[in-house]
Amino acid sequence: METLIYFCETYGLWVVFAAALLDQGGLPLPAYPVIVVTSALAAASGGDLWAIWAILLVAIVAVLIADVVWFYGGRHFGGPLLRLMCRVSLSPDSCVSLTRRVYMRWGAPSLTVAKYVPGFAAVATTLAGESGISLRKFVLFDAIGAAAWAGGAVLLGFLFHDAVAAVLAELERLGYYASALLLAVVLGYVLAKWWRRQRFIAQVRMARMSVQELAERMQSGSPPTIVDVRLAEQRARSGWIPGSIHAPFPVEPVADREREIVVYCDCPNDASAAIVAKALREKGFVHVRPLRGGIDAWRAHGLPVETSLRTGRATS
Repeated sequence: METLIYFCETYGLWVVFAAALLDQGGLPLPAYPVIVVTSALAAASGGDLWAIWAILLVAIVAVLIADVVWFYGGRHFGGPLLRLMCRVSLSPDSCVSLTRRVYMRWGAPSLTVAKYVPGFAAVATTLAGESGISLRKFVLFDAIGAAAWAGGAVLLGFLFHDAVAAVLAELERLGYYASALLLAVVLGYVLAKWWRRQRFIAQVRMARMSVQELAERMQSGSPPTIVDVRLAEQRARSGWIPGSIHAPFPVEPVADREREIVVYCDCPNDASAAIVAKALREKGFVHVRPLRGGIDAWRAHGLPVETSLRTGRATS
């Protein structure tokens, strides 16, 4: 614990920069308490306000660097990078669908509060890049959000530096026990997120239909009903599987509960499609399966994607 405090006191700005960069980069390492502690140490040591402002500025810069990387990644790689983002951050796969709905409704201004919404900040920057907004607009709103997030931590450390110093002194007195406790807290945090993710994956685990099988079934005498559960904006921008019905919520797509239904989306582990498929099964629909890999897998196999309601033309 003495070593940790020493590093925060001696290399405070570098510690803040690394913590914020790794946190916003997607790793499940909380930077907020690091910024609070570093700010408290700066205030308790009698440092001038410039030291506090420096901590705030460094945290904002680190956040912007990480977010701009994810922004460009979303612009160039889109869906595949979103799936990677969810895996790295240990967020539930449904976070993509939820974040996309929020982002589509509020747009770039939603970035100003993204850091304070669990599960939102992890993928919002990538979604911003995927949506095609300009870098200038992204940096403007993301900087406001970064300042609000880091500013809250700095303010807490500054105002309650006496209380933080007292806690650190007690932890320093405990020595190795305090270090073990801190390590246990961090590991517990990571394991809790991992466990929630595994529980979610188990809840939506069911048999999938491959894109090859769906393509064959569409050419048969009794093709399945295909349900697209993506947002309307996403469907219009990237196209859809020919003949699919747009139903972003678990509505009843057909009256015949014996009819074969295939549900697809564009999210990690087909999470949204699996959730809707499960809801339809609970309503009595017997033959319902998500499409493995969703629209991305369909397009990757060179299969046709419809892009115009008026002409009915399709591209691959």
